Amino acid sequence: MTGLRRRRLGVSGPEVSIIGLGAMGMSDLYGPADEAESVATLHAAIDAGVNLIDTGDFYGSGHNEMLIGRVLRERRREDVVVSVKFGARRTPDGGFQAAPYDVSAAAVKDRLAYSLRRLGTDYIDIYRPSRLNPQVPVEETVGALREMQEAGYIRHIGLSEVSADTIRRAAAVAPISDLQIEYSLLSRGPEATILPALRELGIGLTAYGVLSRGLLSGHWSADRALTGGDFRANSPRFQGEHLTANLRLVDALGRVAQRLGATTSQVAIAWVAAQGEQIVPLVGARRRERLTESLAAIDLVLDREALDEIERAVPAGAASGERYATAMMANLDSEK
Repeated sequence: MTGLRRRRLGVSGPEVSIIGLGAMGMSDLYGPADEAESVATLHAAIDAGVNLIDTGDFYGSGHNEMLIGRVLRERRREDVVVSVKFGARRTPDGGFQAAPYDVSAAAVKDRLAYSLRRLGTDYIDIYRPSRLNPQVPVEETVGALREMQEAGYIRHIGLSEVSADTIRRAAAVAPISDLQIEYSLLSRGPEATILPALRELGIGLTAYGVLSRGLLSGHWSADRALTGGDFRANSPRFQGEHLTANLRLVDALGRVAQRLGATTSQVAIAWVAAQGEQIVPLVGARRRERLTESLAAIDLVLDREALDEIERAVPAGAASGERYATAMMANLDSEK
């Protein structure tokens, strides 16, 4: 599948595969992962034509970058577009320090230095703050990113989970390739003001959580036990009555998928990709079998009838429960 279709991330961003791979779960937050299988999945994705790999320097406290670095050593560097987030801070026991996020000008350069070393590369394709710090003007952060871009250490500047107003302020300082934000059938928030602003400014969108952290995969069950270290154990959408209500929506989507001759997850991914040519869904496959299933979504064409049927199955605003716990929601500029 080396002929995977490409999309450009905004007017200033790189050309990337129509679907990208989010590597977080290979190191963190979704319970134990098989490292050998993770490496094999990364290679399989690149072999299939996926060139966009997304990570964060805080995923596994650097482990995720080192994992990707192992793969980069065995590939042609120019064949992979690496997107890195920075700013979240960890503790030695694997926890996260409370906000605010470390996105000052000094932090940009310091965190970048460590990422370059862990990845084993002399540049990062897209570098972005993971969240906004209200105490640090976004102009300061983006200004430092532009300095690093001009010095050749990063190729493109991205944003993550910020509002339309913040996007405009950032874009006035430097060209922005894309905004990374949760966007799925269960998370439609960006449609109100953020997507229109991105279209107006010529900025792309890389959508994470397209399967709502497994809810929309068609593989989730109400009695599934969550292991230690899996943040979904504290996610409202996976709790009690919220989970019951959300699984009813997934069942309805599954019936649409059956009619289309696809899996539930394939329909969910294809729906995101169908929302605009500037949108690239990221899938968090940790195993080759899940990657194969996800990539097949690319060939699923959703006509108007199918899109209307999907909308009836999972209407906008139908999700039960917030996408993050209350304290985390309070730190999201994109929700303000």
